[in-house]
Amino acid sequence: MAKITLDKNGQAKVAGTLMVYNFDGLTGEFTGAGDEYLPQGVGLPANACITAPPQVDAGSVAVFCDGGWQAVADHRGETVYSIAEGTAQLITSPGDYPAGTTTTAPETAFDKWDGKKWVTDRDAQQAAAIKAAESEKAARIAEANSITQAWQTQLSLDIITDADKASLTAWMKYVQTVQAVDTDSAPDIAWPEKPV
Repeated sequence: MAKITLDKNGQAKVAGTLMVYNFDGLTGEFTGAGDEYLPQGVGLPANACITAPPQVDAGSVAVFCDGGWQAVADHRGETVYSIAEGTAQLITSPGDYPAGTTTTAPETAFDKWDGKKWVTDRDAQQAAAIKAAESEKAARIAEANSITQAWQTQLSLDIITDADKASLTAWMKYVQTVQAVDTDSAPDIAWPEKPV
């Protein structure tokens, strides 16, 4: 079949085939090339042009934009991190890295971006560790209280067995040790062993 050309209106002068270069309608990314049959008076199919895309280096992709091809950075599949919140974001479309992101992951949940690197906010990290230790302390005391409640009632009624009295004593010593824990030393706390 004859190779054809287009007229000034972009329509086939005669019926035949023409090499076209296709691109994605949303991203503009080059998707392939091939001979396209065009009847006389018909223009190119959607998302196609007759200009070949440029050769691009690794890490780039050819994108059709504003009537021409451009080599655009391609970071798809890479993860970047918001410098405001430290949250991860997977790159899914061609282009430069999104504004306000870095390719360096924060090391802790308490890292803040200083303009060049992540810096850990030690005060916030310590405050969170103390809060977690206080929660752990309260949970341990509540657990001990729920275990010893019946024994304490039996003790006050003077109907507790010697074995239960020994268990109650062990648990109450455990509670005293837990109460004495200094949560300001978090996260370096050695919690006492629970009685058996």
